[in-house]
Amino acid sequence: MYEQEKIKPYDEGDAKGKQVEQMFDAIASRYDTLNHWMSLDIDRSWRRKAISQLMPFSPKEILDIATGTGDFAIQTAKMLHPTRLVGADISEGMMNVGREKVAREHLDDIISFAKEDCMQLSYADESFDAVTAAFGIRNFADLDQGLKEMCRVLRPGGHLSVVELTHPTRFPMKQLFKIYSHTILPAYGRLVSKDKRAYRYLTATIEAFPQGEEMMGILLKAGFKSASFKRLTFGICTMYLAEK
Repeated sequence: MYEQEKIKPYDEGDAKGKQVEQMFDAIASRYDTLNHWMSLDIDRSWRRKAISQLMPFSPKEILDIATGTGDFAIQTAKMLHPTRLVGADISEGMMNVGREKVAREHLDDIISFAKEDCMQLSYADESFDAVTAAFGIRNFADLDQGLKEMCRVLRPGGHLSVVELTHPTRFPMKQLFKIYSHTILPAYGRLVSKDKRAYRYLTATIEAFPQGEEMMGILLKAGFKSASFKRLTFGICTMYLAEK
């Protein structure tokens, strides 16, 4: 078990997946504001870079795991022009916000949403050309199982593009990020979301999540034949590309 799998949003005895669902349902209406503010709006650039990784492969059917409020799905649809994009998430509250955004963008004919347990996806083997995930896989209750499922639903030669928050490893960003993540981030999160535990949890998962070379090894173990990574913005974020 990886360290981030042991971390739960709340202290109650519910399974991690259930607690994560409750947490995101509770903060759904304020999630986008918090997300963009806390990354100083750089998260938009990170998403674009992660989507650009898939451009050479022109995927037509895409599954966006932990889609949340649909930002990554919408940006992917605009940049890659797939024929079908499914946004899957455990939180209906988050996806309801996403559905409204998709309707405003007139992308209903391409993007749909589905409540899915990422540990046991309902899709058949080899259903998608690409799978994407932005800032969500560190919430998995079982990282190995979640990645195996993502690999299973990919067609041979298909690609996984992941972008995830990580902790910098070099001075001075390592020290500055620690100060930011332990003081400013939870304080603002508590003020806006009214859920102080949620943003303590998110900080803890960033610090505990495997990254870099370790994460590449986990992707290969999950069934991908190749994997690479690139650190962004001094290591605050890392994107991964894996091929089945």
